[in-house]
Amino acid sequence: MEETGQVNQTINEAAAYYYQHKDKESAEKVLGAGKGLIKYFARLYGGGCCEDDLFQAGSLGLLKALRNFDPDRETSFVTYASHCIMGEVRHLARKEASFYRPGCVVELQSKVDQEVLKYIKENGDVPGTEYIAEKLKIKEESVIEVMRAGFVSFDDIDASRIHSTAYETFQLPIEDKLTLYHALKKLTDIQQKVIQMIFIKDMTQQQVASQLGISQRQVSRVKERSVEILRENITKE
Repeated sequence: MEETGQVNQTINEAAAYYYQHKDKESAEKVLGAGKGLIKYFARLYGGGCCEDDLFQAGSLGLLKALRNFDPDRETSFVTYASHCIMGEVRHLARKEASFYRPGCVVELQSKVDQEVLKYIKENGDVPGTEYIAEKLKIKEESVIEVMRAGFVSFDDIDASRIHSTAYETFQLPIEDKLTLYHALKKLTDIQQKVIQMIFIKDMTQQQVASQLGISQRQVSRVKERSVEILRENITKE
């Protein structure tokens, strides 16, 4: 990230000049120096949003940072500005996201946010996707693919590109969670409810029958057929 680091140093210098003069020309210099940073967050969080809209949102974040930053604080301007730019770009992007995101993907996107903010705070610079992938124990191509979720139908997400590089005790790797998610979509509403009640909520078949208003024998048949469908679809994946 040497090149980005040089850009960030330029932003800090431009900001320092602005706080000495506080005129339109010096503000424009900060915006010019921040273009690379804005494009970074637009590329990471933009999904399918219009590039011009993303850049405008990022520029708004940078201007807000310029207006609200305290030059006397210990935090560097680029660290503070990164928070503001990221916030505006992410807000626009997620407002435009209209497709459902599985829980495991929402969780992974949240972890990306945390790692980016943590890195900026510690280094005054932005991390590359390689660094994010290493910290989250997923492949680098997985980072970009996961961040697309919500902007396109999940059926259009290339789940084969999303892989863990290490397994965590008692947790399914991300690719297995996505495979299971796709398989669950093959079930009917009643089948999904039965599977969730029995295997997630740990309810007995009698409890499920009572809650759904069907017989225990029907619950048993639905469960057996659902497990068969899941097994068939997971095997295909």
